[in-house]
Parts: sequence; C-alpha cells; structure tokens
Amino acid sequence: MRSQEQQQQVSDVVPSSSSWGGGSNRIAALNLEGTPPPNITDSPDHKQFDHHDEDSKKPGWRKFLSHVGPGFLVSLAYLDPGNLETDLQAGANHRFEILWVILIGLVFALIIQSLAANLGVSTGKHLSELCKAEYPKYVKYCLWLLAEVAVIAADIPEVIGTAFALNILFHITIWTGVLITGLSTLLFLGLQRYGVRKLELLITILVFVMAACFFGEMGYVKPPAVAVLKGMFIPKLSGQGATGDAIALFGALVMPHNLFLHSALVLSRKIPNSVHGINDACRYFLIESGFALFVAFLINVAIVSVSGTVCLANNISNETANQCNDLNLNSASFLLKMILSFELPFALIPLLKFSSSATKMGPHMNSIYVILISWILGMGIIGINIYYLSTSFVGWLLHNNLPKVANVFVGLLVFPLMLLYILAVIYLTIRKDTVVTFVEPVKHDHPVTQNNMEHRLGNSCEVGELDHIPYREDLADIPLPE
Repeated sequence: MRSQEQQQQVSDVVPSSSSWGGGSNRIAALNLEGTPPPNITDSPDHKQFDHHDEDSKKPGWRKFLSHVGPGFLVSLAYLDPGNLETDLQAGANHRFEILWVILIGLVFALIIQSLAANLGVSTGKHLSELCKAEYPKYVKYCLWLLAEVAVIAADIPEVIGTAFALNILFHITIWTGVLITGLSTLLFLGLQRYGVRKLELLITILVFVMAACFFGEMGYVKPPAVAVLKGMFIPKLSGQGATGDAIALFGALVMPHNLFLHSALVLSRKIPNSVHGINDACRYFLIESGFALFVAFLINVAIVSVSGTVCLANNISNETANQCNDLNLNSASFLLKMILSFELPFALIPLLKFSSSATKMGPHMNSIYVILISWILGMGIIGINIYYLSTSFVGWLLHNNLPKVANVFVGLLVFPLMLLYILAVIYLTIRKDTVVTFVEPVKHDHPVTQNNMEHRLGNSCEVGELDHIPYREDLADIPLPE
C-alpha cells in the first residue's frame, strides 16, 4: 500500500511522454535523493552508471566519432541523379560561372540541416512528430499527403536515373536496372536490422568512393584552377538561360524530405537529457554535417568543372558539341529537371518556427541572429520558388499548342490551386504555436536503467511511465519503497 501511494505521488508530478507523442532515444536521468542508495550501487546494473561516467571522460574526438553518420546519409540528397544532371548541364552551358550558386546553396543547406538536427536533439522528436503534435487534424493530413507526393516525385527520377547509369556502365536494360535498384533499396533497408550505424558506415564509404572517382576524373581533365575559384567566389550570371540554370541548380540543392530525415536520424544516438549533453550533441552534429556537406560540395564542384572543361574546350567535335547541348543521363531530358521544390515551404516553415519556439526548444531555441538569418533565407527561397513556379506555368500556358478552350479550362483549374497554395504558406507562417512539447532537462547526466527505475519506484511501475522523466527537486524527499 505504501509503495502504491508513493508511485501515485510520483505520477502526479512527473509528466508522461505519452501525452504528446511517441518514445525517444533521449536518456532520461532521475535523482530522487541526490545519490543512489546502497542497495542500488550494489546491483549489477550499477555498472551502467560507471560506464556513463567513463563515457563522459572520453576524449572529444571519440565523442565526435560516435555522432558521425547522419550527415553523410543526408548528404546523399545533394549527390543524387538530379544534382548530377543539373551539374553536368550547368557546366556545359556556363562553364564555371555559376559555381558560386553551389557554394551558397550548400551554406544554406548546412544552416537548415543544422536546425533540423538541433530540433531532433533538443526535443527528442523529429519534425513530423512535432507537426503531428502541433497542427489540427486536417492540416496534419494535408502535410502528410504533400510529403508523400514529394517523396514519390523525388524517388521516381532517382530510380530511373540509377537504371540509366547501370545501362551506361553495364549495358543492362532499363527495366532490369529498375528492378535491381529496387532490390538494392530493400537490401539497404534490411541492413538497418543490424543497426543504423552499419548503414551509415556503408553510405559514408560510398560517398568517399564517389568523391575519389570524380576527383580522379577532375585530375585527368585538369580544369584551370583560377577560373574555378573565380566561379566559386565571384557571382556572375551571363549568357542565355543563366538565371534559369542557376535557379535549377540551387533548387537541386534544397531537399524538403531531408529536413524530416535529418531530425529523425539524430535520434538514433543516446543523448543525455541535460543542457550540457544536448549542447555537446548539437555541436558534434553541426561539425559532422559541415564535413559531410563539404565533401558533397567538392563532388558537385568536380562535376561542374569536368563538364565545363570538356564541353567548352577549343576544337571540340560537332558530335561532342551536340551532346553537350543536351547533357543528361542517356538523353532523357524528361528526367531529373528539379527546380525549387513545391513541397519545400511545408517542411521549411514548420522547421523554422519550431526551432525558434520556446514551447518546442526551451532554452535551446535559436538565437535572434539565427532566427533572422534563417527566416531571411527561408522566405527568400520560398518567394523565388513561388515566383518561378508561377511564371513557368504562365509561360507554358501562353506558348503551348493546346486549343484556347483547353487553356481556359486548365487556367480555371490551376490558378485557384495556386492561390490555395499561397494561402497555405501564409497560414503556416503566421499561425502561432500552441502545443508545449519541451521537456525540461535534468541537472545530472547519470542515466537510470529500466531495472533500477523499477526498483526505486516499485516493480508495478509501467514502462511507458519511465520515458522523459525530468529531474524534479520536489521529489527529493519522497522515501523509496522497501
């Protein structure tokens, strides 16, 4: 009876994580009396306290290595077939002139991806879980449907692009290449059963293999270093179609699904629920993401440089010149034409709002400078996105070969949808966050295991009640059950 009363006192003051979402890999620490009683220090599970103490004394480089992986998985989105085709065409059309777009795009990507990682680390929830907790039901379903459409639209050209690559390398038929690509995807997913770190290691190795191949090709072609550096650091848009190619190149570097992915990948690490532990994890993930995206940046630069050197060289043959005019995977021009994503505002705006909200991030919310910079960049990219989508549709409407009646019908159908799209973006931007999901960090980094917690709170304590239990000063005087 006494144990049940004490458990009821604990349940009255300790918030349950089930009230707003699922579980987290965040390590929760609870210190009821300041120091563990003797019967706990003698338990077999007490070695986990010592292990955590030893882990906290590890050198910084070992702590950093434990956080390596998510950034390289995310960097794949900046090395997919869409980026490959866009890089090749940009180099063929403008040589090295718009390399600065890649640099700006990767800096922007690093800022946004770091916000996504910090969101997952600080809240213990990924972006989609926070959207589920925050928005009304009809908004949640709309965001989900848009995200599904965006993922499908992104995956189709990547699968077909991989099939074309296999066709170019091994002369495999396209449909066979599609089946092989699907099978390889299932194998990668199956690898997760042995731990996400295994998958991260494999992807990291493949990224470096890709870098070695393109750097080797760059060394063979030998593009002029001075011209490459000028293209990276001197903004310039000259020549026909330069603006459109720059927008397409920048759009290929901004992936909405990456924001959901990165905020979820960081949850695979056990992060102590303390201010110091959260700050360390955010710093390590920032360094790791910066390194991974820097490698991706170098690969993109190498692709543009090789294409620009080969296609704009003196005395090239007419056949080579014709190929450079439509330089893409197997001349499939319908593939991989990725402008700025239609889905991007519906992932970016929630991320910017949640990462700048005290109700979601608590003391880990963005500083005023980060808020200002991220919103300026975000609104700029969203504004360009809406403008480019609108002008592209109007241009197509004016210059297509459809009958006038068909054009009128299409206009009556699409323009209301465009207006609804803009209103949805405005709604997400001005809507005030109302749901509080932040869990107060504990004051100690010592984790309490499941068995120890049950021993201290009573064996009848439910497993779900042990998630996200913060340190509470008002629990210090509660006697432990015998």
